[in-house]
Amino acid sequence: MGQLYEVAMCVRMLARAEQPKSSIELQKVVRQYFDSLGLSTQGMLRNRWRLSDAAPAEPSKAQKAPLRRSARSRLTVISGDASGE
Repeated sequence: MGQLYEVAMCVRMLARAEQPKSSIELQKVVRQYFDSLGLSTQGMLRNRWRLSDAAPAEPSKAQKAPLRRSARSRLTVISGDASGE
């Protein structure tokens, strides 16, 4: 969503807030960042985001990556000795 700066600031403030003897004000700022980014329950509720209980759907056959041959199947057996004779 283009919030790279906000995420970076949240991480920086979180690192500072986790230090011993960090201020309560700094911890409040981190909580506000979490809320604004939707990383907390309150933030998710405010953004009206919901987590789905359903497992992700299996990709259809059209979306699956094509099967690759194994490395062993790509090797070729060459007769003769190692000297090339």
